[in-house]
Amino acid sequence: MAENIRLNKYLSDIGVCSRRAADRLAQEGKITVNGKAAQPGMRVTPEDDIRVEGKPVRREERKVYLVLNKPRGIVCTAEKREKNNIIDYLNYPLRVYPVGRLDKDSEGLILLTNDGAIVNGMMRARNRHEKEYQVKVDRAFDREFLAHMARGVPILETVTRPCRIRRTGSDTFEIILTQGLNRQIRRMCEALGYRVVRLKRVRIMNIRLGSLPCGKWRELTLEELRTLKAQIGEKTE
Repeated sequence: MAENIRLNKYLSDIGVCSRRAADRLAQEGKITVNGKAAQPGMRVTPEDDIRVEGKPVRREERKVYLVLNKPRGIVCTAEKREKNNIIDYLNYPLRVYPVGRLDKDSEGLILLTNDGAIVNGMMRARNRHEKEYQVKVDRAFDREFLAHMARGVPILETVTRPCRIRRTGSDTFEIILTQGLNRQIRRMCEALGYRVVRLKRVRIMNIRLGSLPCGKWRELTLEELRTLKAQIGEKTE
């Protein structure tokens, strides 16, 4: 008997879109199952004729794991209405989508995949795993700025989690977060009277950007993938 699972989980697992996006598309009447309008929360099987915006969806046979050095100006969304969306920019032959976000004005490492299990595992761990950034602000700062950033800054009706930070110049620093608040570094700096003029993510967990040129992508190595799966509790084959 074919597996019977929720529509949003199925679409997420096969790399079509996130669960939230699947529910939204269903509510907008853009998904059909066996010729009938889909309902959020309904259950489906891989044998069902499932179409998103009129196009049939199928489980990809090959799992893809990509590292992109995202340029500034590219938006981390699969939404086609956004002209600068990351999917059109990447133009990869298989359907993939970004894991998490990196805001439009920032650059650097973003992961893309069609493996829903990896995405769900990383999103469950998003408030625990390390992300490393290189930051430049609009003027020189003192040691108190670094100390305040490290111990926590009040933003978004909370105080940011203590983090590791290291000066790299009079107006530049490297910072490692274990938290994923919206535009967190920019808001932290603004709260202390500074404006971020450049922000680049160089690491997510065990994945490093390295010397990958801006705008280029590469596949994860087998060792990177094995370590990543171990860190989020996913079984390796």
